[in-house]
Amino acid sequence: MTSNSRVARALALLLAPFVLVQPLVAQQNQAAPAETAPATPPVPAPQALQGEGEVPWLYRGSDVPVDDKWLFGEMKNGLRYAVRRNGVPPRQISIRVRIDAGSLHETDSEQGFAHLLEHLLFRESKYLGQAEAIAAWQRLGATFGSDTNAETSPTHTVYKLDIPDINDAKLSESFKLLSGMIREPVLNDANVAAERPIVLAEKRERGGAGQRMADLTRRTFFAGQRLATRNPIGIDETLKAAEGKGVKAFYQRWYRPENTVIVVAGDADPVLLAGLVEQWFGDWKGAGKPGVAPDFGDPVPPAGATDDAGAPAPIGELAIGVEPDLPRSLTYAVMRPWRPVQDTIVYNEGLLLDAVAQAIINRRLESRARGGGSFLYAQVQQDDISRSTDATFVTFAPLTNDWQAALADVRSVIADALANPPTQEEIDREVAEFDVVFANEVEQESVQSGSNLANNLVNAVDIRETVAAPKVVLDVFRGMKPRLTPQEVLEHTRSLFEGVVTRSVYVTPTAGEADAAALRLALAREAKADGSARLAAQSISFDELPRVGAPGTIASQQPLGVLEIEQVDFANGVKALVWANDAEPGRVTVRVRFGAGYRAFDKDNAAYAPIGEAALVGSGLGELGQNEIDRLATGRKLGFDFSIDDAVFTFTAQTRSEDVADQLYLFAAKLGMPRWDPDPVIRAKAAAELAYNTYSTSPGGVLNRDLEYLVTGGEDRFATPDPAALEQVTPEGFRKVWEPLLKQGPIEVLVFGEFDQPAIIEQLRKTFGALPPRDPIPADIAARVPAFAATAERPAIATHRGDANQAAAVVAWPSGGGVASLRESRQLEILTQLFNNRLLEALRERAGASYSPQVFSKWPEDLPSGGRITAVAQLEPEFVPVFFAEADRIAKDLAANPPTADELARVTEPLAQLIRRASTGNQFWLFNLEGATGDPQRVALLRTLLADYSQTSPQVMQFLADRYFAKGSPFRLAVLPEGQKLAEAPATGAANAQAGRADLIGR
Repeated sequence: MTSNSRVARALALLLAPFVLVQPLVAQQNQAAPAETAPATPPVPAPQALQGEGEVPWLYRGSDVPVDDKWLFGEMKNGLRYAVRRNGVPPRQISIRVRIDAGSLHETDSEQGFAHLLEHLLFRESKYLGQAEAIAAWQRLGATFGSDTNAETSPTHTVYKLDIPDINDAKLSESFKLLSGMIREPVLNDANVAAERPIVLAEKRERGGAGQRMADLTRRTFFAGQRLATRNPIGIDETLKAAEGKGVKAFYQRWYRPENTVIVVAGDADPVLLAGLVEQWFGDWKGAGKPGVAPDFGDPVPPAGATDDAGAPAPIGELAIGVEPDLPRSLTYAVMRPWRPVQDTIVYNEGLLLDAVAQAIINRRLESRARGGGSFLYAQVQQDDISRSTDATFVTFAPLTNDWQAALADVRSVIADALANPPTQEEIDREVAEFDVVFANEVEQESVQSGSNLANNLVNAVDIRETVAAPKVVLDVFRGMKPRLTPQEVLEHTRSLFEGVVTRSVYVTPTAGEADAAALRLALAREAKADGSARLAAQSISFDELPRVGAPGTIASQQPLGVLEIEQVDFANGVKALVWANDAEPGRVTVRVRFGAGYRAFDKDNAAYAPIGEAALVGSGLGELGQNEIDRLATGRKLGFDFSIDDAVFTFTAQTRSEDVADQLYLFAAKLGMPRWDPDPVIRAKAAAELAYNTYSTSPGGVLNRDLEYLVTGGEDRFATPDPAALEQVTPEGFRKVWEPLLKQGPIEVLVFGEFDQPAIIEQLRKTFGALPPRDPIPADIAARVPAFAATAERPAIATHRGDANQAAAVVAWPSGGGVASLRESRQLEILTQLFNNRLLEALRERAGASYSPQVFSKWPEDLPSGGRITAVAQLEPEFVPVFFAEADRIAKDLAANPPTADELARVTEPLAQLIRRASTGNQFWLFNLEGATGDPQRVALLRTLLADYSQTSPQVMQFLADRYFAKGSPFRLAVLPEGQKLAEAPATGAANAQAGRADLIGR
């Protein structure tokens, strides 16, 4: 009850401004009189719910306790469903429709049809005309891409819908529209022709070196199985040949009630939800002959190989992939046939033993990598892949071209795990880690979102297993602790590396560095067990650690003026916002803001910014290195995320009520007594060197590497360091740059969640309050703001070394920054979403030129300027001028003509619902109040946040468009394949782009 009242108070805070602004908004919008909503027909009582004494369909053959918060139903037509009440976030319903068919169910001539069909169901259906689905869901308050989405995997297709602010009418309408999509899509040649270029654009954007290596890996590991040749995205030949008749035939074979599971979780009576499922899907009948699921096949050993019990799995298919811009990586897998299991408690105990065994090996491998090993990282992971294989994968990245030495090092650690049992101390350490995770899930059960619950059940159906309540998982784990012995863990370790065949792929940038024969010989060579990577398992107590300093003095403590948040100021200048609440049981978020952020860097030290993001935390604190910090965290939930923002550095952690005091010590100690271990710096430098060339493999990679640098007119602090710059990086240089930065600038600490507030304020006094006074940020650094690229007649050109049919384009307009104009920035977000909808319509729906063009706004609140609005799309090189023309046309039109009321509503309603949902969690309030100790305006502006994002007028949008789009020149960037030039701008825009698209496809 307390949690709900706190949510109500928070929502009241956001809703209050509507009373003040509503009359003005009403005058501005001059909206048409509201129509009377049609009466919602009554929902019939469900008839197919499974009752007491009946084993729910998901749990047949299992002794796992049924999660009785779910209600299960099985209808006469074969459709199965599961529904439950869930109020996180309030007034939302999450619906999932799973079809038991994916790319593995396609014939050779149908490759890509399962995914194409996913698109076509959004194209046109019984209750939705052509390309109306996105707008329809937006009018219901759903955000396209996050609230309305779908996925196609090798084994299933899932349609996902999250509807906020639900009521009876919206529930009924949602089920109606969804039933029309699933049961009666319009599958004809015209719709296939319209959707084909969008799918091909999606396929093109996924292409390049990474996709080539993914395809090679799939063909190698799953040789002889359907999975080897069934990528859900399909192949060009079958997609270009697709017609309405063929796609409809695939639909009729697989889209049938007996192949369908519907899952609904949300803030409504589950019996009502069951009734809606039955009302809209109960009379569904499949058309035509049902499909028969094909045999997915098994991994098989090479001809003549023996499979003697206990013998190593024979080595099968091997492949060497050469990609000049990809770093080295080697994966080998011990493969076994996948078989359905009885999802029993004993089976799950075995999975947990497997997980502990893997965790022990992975911790040893990580220790070896941290200590200067021959590989950057290495990991062992067992996985069941697409109901095709049960395999144990070993993946690592050699640091040099001596991949054989790295392979031998990795295998030596695994060989030791196979030959010798772990110590009980090692087991206990991993058990403590698992226990804290499972216990935390019990604590968090009441705030599990409906969307996650629905997704979990869908995934359980896919792998043919059950779902269990968090308490059941914890009880099973704690009940099996007598089995967690060195001998049992050893036996499970050995079983993980037993199989019918071993396969491997090595990716290298250098031709001739390896061949299949050398790889086979290296894998066949006996591995020598090396136990030197075993870790000391004794824990370290926080009580043994030195104090940060003499406890500080509280200078003032007073309410912030919003909710029950307290501001605590210490004599040393540290300021804290503390909010104890029980909205998220057992969970606490801690954030520490300090220093100058990107303002602290220039051309002389810029390379140390990304190295710092990777290595600063790992370089330790006090007498503790990274391994010691790991031991310190045993049995606790502690975090240590570090990021660099425009004008501030940030530590962030999600922790538990009982661990928040220790979390505060870690963060304060990092600032007050940092350690400077060289190994994390060397490792981060090596990772950056290995990764640098990968940016060139695609236009998206080039944008990630260069956009910030180019749009700021070449500011060195935003450049991704190249190998020459990285060559100058040293551990000594790292300390020289970062040591003064940790001492510089004000500190703000935010602690939001469930905790004992007086105790945490006292811990703040002993930790952050004990730090020495901070050095000021030098004036020249404090004054730095990002520049904006100079006006140019032609677009800037960057090149990539990926596929010749891949390109990207960017248009960016300068905007502003700072808290003083924060309300304007929120209105600008509405304008940005209007632009996004129009660009999506032009480039995706009309032209088929780009799969997911995006428009977004960046407004740095901690700086007085430096913001921008950016439009970006990946497309074919020939369509880059079309993108520039369309972006320019949309910008000018928004500045010249106000948007329609419906167009505005399709943006403001999803934004309003997004805020209402987010405001039920602590993260929302923390994000919007960070910085408030230094700028009290943020508190006052919080009260208008919902109104600012969801109340506007066409005239305001036109005014902002004129200010930001019509008054200045944008920055334009084209990312083209090496050797290609930018085509001339077209005489016409996207209206004729489809004709050009047809020519491109026909080549």
